[in-house]
Amino acid sequence: MSVSVTSMAFFLCFLIIILAVAGCSGPRPILYPNNHFKEVGQEVAEQDIAKCRAMAEAAGATPGKGKAAGAAKSSAVGAGVGAASGAVGGAVIGAPGSGAAIGAASGAATGLLRRLFSPSPPSQAYIAFVNQCLKERGYTPMGWE
Repeated sequence: MSVSVTSMAFFLCFLIIILAVAGCSGPRPILYPNNHFKEVGQEVAEQDIAKCRAMAEAAGATPGKGKAAGAAKSSAVGAGVGAASGAVGGAVIGAPGSGAAIGAASGAATGLLRRLFSPSPPSQAYIAFVNQCLKERGYTPMGWE
């Protein structure tokens, strides 16, 4: 049984779209609904969060530090898992070498894409900067999700 190039390309495009959509939401501060928050409302609070994030980045604190190293590690792990599962699947149909090669390639690609498109936790400096900025504006940050 062989998989056509068209169906493999379709699958990879579908996977990229799913991972991109899942990675769009990143960690953000959760604000306690204190009096200030109630006075200004959600819309103004969102604008203030955006301003504090921009200030943190302008000061040199980055929200996604170390993403490239994590992506390399995730690719290597994905390749190992893919190769093992591909070899097992290939052994079933009599081609363990081909199965391992296909599994390694698809596992590495999946690991890389998952890491690149998934939200990574912001650096501690970035979180501390944004939290302090929000406190100075009258908010009470409770954590990040």
